[in-house]
Amino acid sequence: MNLYWHNIQPAFKLNGVHYKLDELSEIGYSLIKEGDSFEASIGVFLLDWLTDMQTVEVYTSGSTGKPKKIILKKEHMVNSAIATGKCFNLSEGDTALLCLSCSGIAGKMMLVRAMVLGLALDYVAPSSTPLANTHSTYDFAAMVPLQVENSLEQLPQIGTLIVGGAPIAKSLKEKLELVSSKIFETYGMTETITHIAVKRIGNDYVKSSTVENQVRSSAVETYFTTLPDITVSKDNRDCLVISAPHISDSSVVTNDVVELIDDTHFKWLGRYDSIINSGGIKLVPEQIEAKLSSIIHSRFFVAGVPDDTLGQKLILLVEDEQVSKTELFQKTRTLKGLTKYEVPKEIYLIKSFIETESGKIDREKTLLQIS
Repeated sequence: MNLYWHNIQPAFKLNGVHYKLDELSEIGYSLIKEGDSFEASIGVFLLDWLTDMQTVEVYTSGSTGKPKKIILKKEHMVNSAIATGKCFNLSEGDTALLCLSCSGIAGKMMLVRAMVLGLALDYVAPSSTPLANTHSTYDFAAMVPLQVENSLEQLPQIGTLIVGGAPIAKSLKEKLELVSSKIFETYGMTETITHIAVKRIGNDYVKSSTVENQVRSSAVETYFTTLPDITVSKDNRDCLVISAPHISDSSVVTNDVVELIDDTHFKWLGRYDSIINSGGIKLVPEQIEAKLSSIIHSRFFVAGVPDDTLGQKLILLVEDEQVSKTELFQKTRTLKGLTKYEVPKEIYLIKSFIETESGKIDREKTLLQIS
């Protein structure tokens, strides 16, 4: 059996130290035994990666329901890493930062990319301020929107930044216009081994890379462009179907409602399973949240809760107890582009949202705080 996932590139470094294949098990055990909890998760994955097993068990984030176990092929994870390297022109010796938990696929794939592509990877404890204690510069990093929001002044330390895990608010996108880094919003999930499509956000940058040129020529602020050898279509629910033979043995049918431009470009509209039926009117939370993001600067989300008259009524939850409900109600009623059906019927101010292990808002558990 050709265990090609054991082909660790010579340039690979972890926190400044070169490690060969036979040395990684030792560092893995050390991280588990002596490291902090986030380091232990790195160690566990390294040991898992070093086995002869062809697959890895990964759990979904649980942000849209109960976390579920997914079996991924190491072959596909290697292919995903290579595709990312081609997409963003990553080369042996480039530096990268791991600031996401290795309990999820996003953190695991940063390690895989480093080993497969020969990157010099530094890791820091996952937090909402990943760059707070480092002045180092990096060629590549991945973050969730909350980390980006809290790192605006330090973002020039990152050459290319990919952002995923949750939609990026319009207000944050506007702030990123002033950042010199190359920043890409990503679309993907555990089943697709992180991103299968990207779109450029932030400042106006042109580079010769084929994928980046495709992204720039396809309505940068609106549409995602798939990575090479990946095509998309829609099912009868208008949900995205992904065909990516190098990372999945079968097509991946999602619950993401999209507007399809062609087989390599699409616009994400929202989750099929989150659509709210309020008095016969179908409301898409993600579209409403995109509109509200221009007037709400704390974390927030909208949801549908049972209502005797409407079936479901639209409510707004804001992670800020200091906000004036009266003023916020007034702003929503007069917000341009927000229809009368999209104006929340109630607003709840919450001290802090409950999060999943990967740092996403756990909407179901957060909603229980108001019941």
